[in-house]
Amino acid sequence: MTDAASPFPEARAARRPLFDPESIPHDPAFADPAIRGEPVVAERLRSASLRSLFTALPDWAPEIRTDDRWRALDVPIRPAAVLLPLLARGTELSVLLTRRTAHLYDHAGQISFPGGRVEAGDRDATHTALREAEEETGLSADAIDVLGTLPEYVTATGYAVTPVVGLVERPWTLKLDSFEVAEAFEVPLAFLMNPAHHERRRIVFEGAVRTFYAMPWVAQQRRYFIWGATAAMLRNFYGLLRA
Repeated sequence: MTDAASPFPEARAARRPLFDPESIPHDPAFADPAIRGEPVVAERLRSASLRSLFTALPDWAPEIRTDDRWRALDVPIRPAAVLLPLLARGTELSVLLTRRTAHLYDHAGQISFPGGRVEAGDRDATHTALREAEEETGLSADAIDVLGTLPEYVTATGYAVTPVVGLVERPWTLKLDSFEVAEAFEVPLAFLMNPAHHERRRIVFEGAVRTFYAMPWVAQQRRYFIWGATAAMLRNFYGLLRA
């Protein structure tokens, strides 16, 4: 997500998590496969099935709507949007994710979807997500079929984020904004929609028990720790596909 506007972005020190998320213990209550849930069947992960799903959404509710830590911030909630890009790879789909550069103020170095805050000229959340995706990754709106949106999620940094689901079946060229994006990578949708790969971590933080989801991904000897808001929105997407 794009940082808030600043004429001197380099002057703002990156805001880091107050704990190392990978060091946080697993939540023992989430160890039972019956609690985690069943994998989404392969047929529901196809382009045609996803198009049909978003034309008539089932009656469902997201598992997670907010990270309650935002309530301690002395800032107004700011609207934002991200693109959840589903890239066609033959008959399979993958999810495009980015790793933010280390110097950014919010979510520095973390894994995220392309996206950012809603700006005055944006028509709606979808316009924000498409604009930001093109700015950050070169993925233009012409290459994206917008399927729909997921429910809003409020991050620990005070953004009310609308996830926009987009299907990408046309050619495009990756072109990263080097100021905001350190790298982009893909994760198979089938991996992310299998709760065997979902972790829930548990920490006592500021006197309260808090949990967050994580979905670690290893590719080409690189480990990507997908956690926090990004993992929460993917978990909600899983809930929709299982509804």
